[in-house]
Amino acid sequence: SGGEHSPHLFQFREDGFLVLEDFFTAEECDRMRSQIQRIIAEMEVPPHCRTEFSTKEEEQLQAQGSSDYFLTSGDKIRFFFEKGVLDERGNFLIPKEKSISKIGHALHAYDPVFKQVTHSSKVQELGRKLGLERPVVVQSMYIFKQPGIGGEVTPHQDATFLHTEPLGRVLGFWIALEDATQENGCLWFIPGSHTSGITRRMVRTAPGTSTCVEFVGSEPAYDDSQFIPLPIRKGGLILIHGEVVHKSELNSSQFSRHAFTFHVMEAEGTSWSKENWLQPTPELPFPSLYT
Repeated sequence: SGGEHSPHLFQFREDGFLVLEDFFTAEECDRMRSQIQRIIAEMEVPPHCRTEFSTKEEEQLQAQGSSDYFLTSGDKIRFFFEKGVLDERGNFLIPKEKSISKIGHALHAYDPVFKQVTHSSKVQELGRKLGLERPVVVQSMYIFKQPGIGGEVTPHQDATFLHTEPLGRVLGFWIALEDATQENGCLWFIPGSHTSGITRRMVRTAPGTSTCVEFVGSEPAYDDSQFIPLPIRKGGLILIHGEVVHKSELNSSQFSRHAFTFHVMEAEGTSWSKENWLQPTPELPFPSLYT
């Protein structure tokens, strides 16, 4: 494709990530932010967050409820909370809009604003520049990284959770809806770490097992000094190769770090692992990126 030789894409192949500043306008970012406020205003708190702990057995049911809620979120818009924001009765200790960690995983399919962004002409054009033949959208998430409590995300590779054969077919689009800085928890990457496969997979367990997913393999101890921070301004886009190692730190600032992110798979000649937690459903087969 014509884009093969652009310096940008050379950089992406080299590093496993690419920063594109000012990809979206401030207005587009604000539209996503106000839409998410609307979604939160109408949110019903999921019942599994409301359970009162008493016995071990109930705790297990609670955990099971949480994991079912997560496992069946692929074709829905669901709410995930930071730790410590609910009391034992499931009441919020802080305002609910400040307690949410993320909303996923089908905003791109069911919300008009996020659908429009995901399939925007500039995203489609970028897909074509990257030489994607049959890209499909597998999941999306709105991430809040709340001030003071937005937890760290330990070093990982996205393909651990979104496994394909062959590897190298999954690509993350990460959009900063506010400036992401070292203080409020921007992303950090190990450049070039996308070329040696994956060390760990999260797989579904057999029905009836006490946990719904388990990890196979282990995450190596990465050398902190290899990570470089990627601060990015509001409206910027970071392209993330499915196997590049990245992380983010705790948000210790008083500013949130909202981001909208979605993952695309090149479906041409690719099989999506049946063991992935996320599976396409009859209600929502993975939609084509190109419209």
